[in-house]
Amino acid sequence: MYLGIDLGTSAVKAVLVDDAQRVIASESRPLATASPQSGYYEQDPAQWIAATFATVDALKASHASALAAVEGIGLSGQMHGATLLDASLRPLRPCILWNDGRAAAECRVLEQRWPALRAVTGNKAMAGFTAPKLLWIATHEPDIFAATTLVLLPKAYLRLVLSGEAVEDVSDASGSLWLDAARRDWSDAALAATGLSREHMPRLVEGCAPATTLRRELAQRWGMARPPVIAGGAGDNPAGAVGIGAIRPRTAFISLGTSGALLSPTDRIAANPDRVVHTFCHAIPGMWIQAGAILSAASCLAWGARLFGVTEAELLAPLGARPPAPSPVSFLPYLAGERTPHDDLAVRGMLDGLSHDTDRSAIVQAVLEGVAFALADCRDALADAGIAIAQADVIGGGSRSPFWLSVLASVLNIPVHRFAGGETGAAFGAARLGRLAVTGEAIDVVCTRPQRIETFEPDAGLVDAYAERLPAWRELYRPRH
Repeated sequence: MYLGIDLGTSAVKAVLVDDAQRVIASESRPLATASPQSGYYEQDPAQWIAATFATVDALKASHASALAAVEGIGLSGQMHGATLLDASLRPLRPCILWNDGRAAAECRVLEQRWPALRAVTGNKAMAGFTAPKLLWIATHEPDIFAATTLVLLPKAYLRLVLSGEAVEDVSDASGSLWLDAARRDWSDAALAATGLSREHMPRLVEGCAPATTLRRELAQRWGMARPPVIAGGAGDNPAGAVGIGAIRPRTAFISLGTSGALLSPTDRIAANPDRVVHTFCHAIPGMWIQAGAILSAASCLAWGARLFGVTEAELLAPLGARPPAPSPVSFLPYLAGERTPHDDLAVRGMLDGLSHDTDRSAIVQAVLEGVAFALADCRDALADAGIAIAQADVIGGGSRSPFWLSVLASVLNIPVHRFAGGETGAAFGAARLGRLAVTGEAIDVVCTRPQRIETFEPDAGLVDAYAERLPAWRELYRPRH
């Protein structure tokens, strides 16, 4: 039996997976995000721990014997967050999250200090990444910077609490701008550019390797026969890739979570930082992931639900199974700025084409189409790096909507597929990594592709209509900086 824990932005999810790779049980607990001012996003690490303990406690209450048999634990988590710890390994301040925009000026400073940044990391310096956040802390909170002895990404802090050891996997670490992506090791030059050294960093392991073990007192709390091995784990998107078997080249998948991404595993680095294509190490040794990322995906639908005072399901229900035509309204999904291809955290969302005839359904459809158009930008940026997307699997909460997947298929002009349980892909992938760390099995034997339950083909009429609409949608973007 294996336990996968996904520390997301909006919730912590935990799944129990048996030896036949069946999800026996799952639990989740919500997380809150604070925004002390516009463009700033933070979370208190204490709530990550409380939510994680609550999910595993609930699994013990409902599936005690299965939890007791857990041999391996895998962790996945939201990437890029800066969790700063003092000499007693206590958080010095709330974690600055992946979608936080305060460090935009520090990105320019970082690239000036270290001109090799893009070549070594495979990425452009952006405020969402971890390293610029530390430069911001050094400038604006110097006492906290001086007191910082350890910098951890969110799931590495969770692992520290679970095990007592500071360990990170290379996939999550490659989203920090401190990792040499080709060597899969910390870059001393990168760390020096932010006033840090290896002393401030956790030990690195591959995602499928054993990293540490669960504290004995926690194993006793959860009734486990012996402390399970904790694997290196992965950032949320690499973990999602493991969960759906996207571990080799010429596969692609779309993540429709709080944020969104179009991702493709590669056996070489195919960087395109000028078009804001991200390069991450995969959780699988010798593999990388190239990704176009958007800052708001399913969170746009959640915004619409708040705006209209209904649930997301109530927003989607009137739309049916597929669109008869594009919405007369256009939506830019830049509610928190944008990454690929603009790298513009100042830009904001927009509804265009409103009239007296506009109803709620037209706006909701426009929101879903706007996210799909943003993913088309990601597709084109990946194509510039030599990565052609012929079809894609979809994971994340947004994968539950047939209407949205129909829109995606026609906007991207590719078949898109969904799986049963696709919304728990990252936690399931983490459980697979936990298994690999225990058994040492061949990766391809464990990381198989789950059965697709539905395929959405492009609608020929809509493909042409959306292709005609896309250039006008792109014209709506206006930089604010």
